[in-house]
Amino acid sequence: MQLHDLAPAPGSRKNRKKVGRGPGSGMGKTSTRGHKGLKARSGGNVRPGFEGGQMPIYRRLPKRGFYNIFKTKNAVLNVKDLDRFEDGATIDIETLRDAGVVKGQVDGVKILGLGETKKKFSLKNILVSKTAKEKIESAGGSIE
Repeated sequence: MQLHDLAPAPGSRKNRKKVGRGPGSGMGKTSTRGHKGLKARSGGNVRPGFEGGQMPIYRRLPKRGFYNIFKTKNAVLNVKDLDRFEDGATIDIETLRDAGVVKGQVDGVKILGLGETKKKFSLKNILVSKTAKEKIESAGGSIE
């Protein structure tokens, strides 16, 4: 098989409708758009959600709840995820990003208590649960 032998599967490609090519084509004059009206104009079409002037459904239905603009997104890790760092390491968000543990756009990091660790870590600017704090401090680590 060569590049010039390649062709689309039969029936997968349809010819373009040629409009505005005179009355003999069957698609002349109004070019399949009908007479006047919004959809006959260039660039004319109804916006999404428009229901012909009737009150749209997104305005008829009651609204529920609210959107908290102060919500923070924290990456959640466990104590066992910190074992990849060497003993005595100082861990902050940048260190976790560089190690590939934290990805994407996050406001902070929280360590939960799943797993065990025997290494001493110094955590900076990281939220820690009560059980995780006990495990890290029992191993000789510190939290700032």
